[in-house]
Amino acid sequence: MEDLREMFQIMTRRFGLLNKNCCQVGGTELSLVQSHILYELLRKEKPSMQEVADSLGMDITTFSRQIQTLVKMELVFKTPLPEDRRVSQLSLTTQGNYVAAKIDAEMNEYLNEVFANMSEFEQDMVIKSVKLLNDAMSKSSVCCKPLL
Repeated sequence: MEDLREMFQIMTRRFGLLNKNCCQVGGTELSLVQSHILYELLRKEKPSMQEVADSLGMDITTFSRQIQTLVKMELVFKTPLPEDRRVSQLSLTTQGNYVAAKIDAEMNEYLNEVFANMSEFEQDMVIKSVKLLNDAMSKSSVCCKPLL
């Protein structure tokens, strides 16, 4: 059998997931976590902080620190709900929207380039396999939690 861990280690490196900073747009440098947060905010309409933290599998304290940084960078708005000020909604600023869309476009360009090196059959096989893997991971008892 193939060495699965080695295959995933190589894929992680090739995606740049071990880099301290994942991307730079204009003068804005972002960590991988910050990039993931912006991606979630690009896809959702004014989600709560807890919603986004949960979707990323992050504890709220760590997530809150990241949001504070993104607010200071003027990429994210954090707005308390008028009816319950303990709950804050998140949205992208104009600059945040630009940065998130630019990163999204660059990632899609990269993936298109990778997939261009495969036949249509191979592309379909990879896509189906990733969906299958994501589904199986969601059913794992350790999904989204660090292994101890």
